[in-house]
Amino acid sequence: MDYDDGEQDGRRSLDAADPLPPDDWSGFGRTARAEALYAAQRPLVAGIFRRSVPPQDVGDLVQETFRRVFSAKGQSAGLLDAPAAYVAAAARSILKNRARSAVRNHGAAHHRYEEQEIAGPDPHAALEARDMLRRAEDAVARLSPVTRDIFLMHRFDDLSYAEIAAIKQMSPKRVEKHIAKALVAIRKARDTQP
Repeated sequence: MDYDDGEQDGRRSLDAADPLPPDDWSGFGRTARAEALYAAQRPLVAGIFRRSVPPQDVGDLVQETFRRVFSAKGQSAGLLDAPAAYVAAAARSILKNRARSAVRNHGAAHHRYEEQEIAGPDPHAALEARDMLRRAEDAVARLSPVTRDIFLMHRFDDLSYAEIAAIKQMSPKRVEKHIAKALVAIRKARDTQP
């Protein structure tokens, strides 16, 4: 196109600094119009995202906005009546979608404190178990020496009543009574609170 002869058909000639009117964009290719729209509107879109998202996400969201604009059906990106408004609306739509998905993901990522991987071992339960063990040890220590030896032989050396009876030279029934006596003493010590 030669604009020097514009005076002959009633149009004035354009200076180099004059922007091209929308009618004159139709002679350019789709790629050139897209590049011009991107160059003109990128600062606006980046500004919208800078206020709402982390800095590392701004570039990706700007690219997503223009991808949506350029792939919209029925729109020729370079011939929009109000390209700034259209691009800003697309950017706000992306922000809304991002907020909705963040709300959904936040609910799925929520963990209760009681869950084992979050809370870890319960310190209160550990203290109670340690205290109960101390009371059981004290109860075993207070047993008579014969009862304590029989109980320890059965529980820790894993000897049967008959084997303990042979070692202690008593009847298996008597061994059973000593073990029952030790178990009652431990149960009482365990159930009493200090």
